Amino acid sequence: MRIKKILKPFIPHFILKNYTSHRNNIEKFSFDINLDIKRDIIEKYKYHGDLLDIFVGNKGSMVHKWHHYIPIYERYFSPFRGKKIRFLEIGVSEGGSLQMWRKYFGEEAIIFGIDINPECIKFNGIDGQVRIGSQSDEEFLESIVVEMGGIDIVLDDGSHNMTLNRATLEILFPMLSQGGIYMVEDLHTSFWHEFEGGYYSKKNFFKYLNGIVNDMHHWYHKAGVKNLKINSNCTGIHLHDSIAVLEKGTSFPPVHSKVQN
Repeated sequence: MRIKKILKPFIPHFILKNYTSHRNNIEKFSFDINLDIKRDIIEKYKYHGDLLDIFVGNKGSMVHKWHHYIPIYERYFSPFRGKKIRFLEIGVSEGGSLQMWRKYFGEEAIIFGIDINPECIKFNGIDGQVRIGSQSDEEFLESIVVEMGGIDIVLDDGSHNMTLNRATLEILFPMLSQGGIYMVEDLHTSFWHEFEGGYYSKKNFFKYLNGIVNDMHHWYHKAGVKNLKINSNCTGIHLHDSIAVLEKGTSFPPVHSKVQN
């Protein structure tokens, strides 16, 4: 009997690039400025909270966010409200995001933003401290953490580049406090070649996260741990559209019990 060999279909590079690169078409996702932003978020995501009011009521510096991010932020960041938390945002842009976080977390929060664009220094001291440097510069990032007195939340909204996203995570996650949150957003770039991504790219950030998932389950396989910087203290990974959330905690060897009273 003749067995047919199943091959992965050949996709010419220029077709694959067009298929996986949508940066130039991102405007197709823009919300109609004539419609109600608040109503859209409430109706679609059943969310109505302080952060929504802060976002839609923003004045002054521009803040640019995907609508479905707002309830996701609330889900992971709300337990930190009302506390003297240490919040680091990578990517300052127009300064509006730092303004939003200041209103959300309150005056007691220690808020820092970093950006590689020297012009962003103009936002320093307004809603948080701004420092200029690369998100892959380990010495620079360590100095920021020291200045902040530690970090409880990291929000990577910086380069959206696969190599830089990974480098920053591996530098900062070990310095994150126990119970802290590390969030990477705009991960749709994982499928765009301009950011070293692509559907079949080995650098695709979601494929990198899959390695961390394997490490979290090293108790059950023989391949060992590949990423010691992350695995020893990563207790959970949550994935949403374009967002990954890593939880910092203590990983204990799993045990189970049989209980019968």
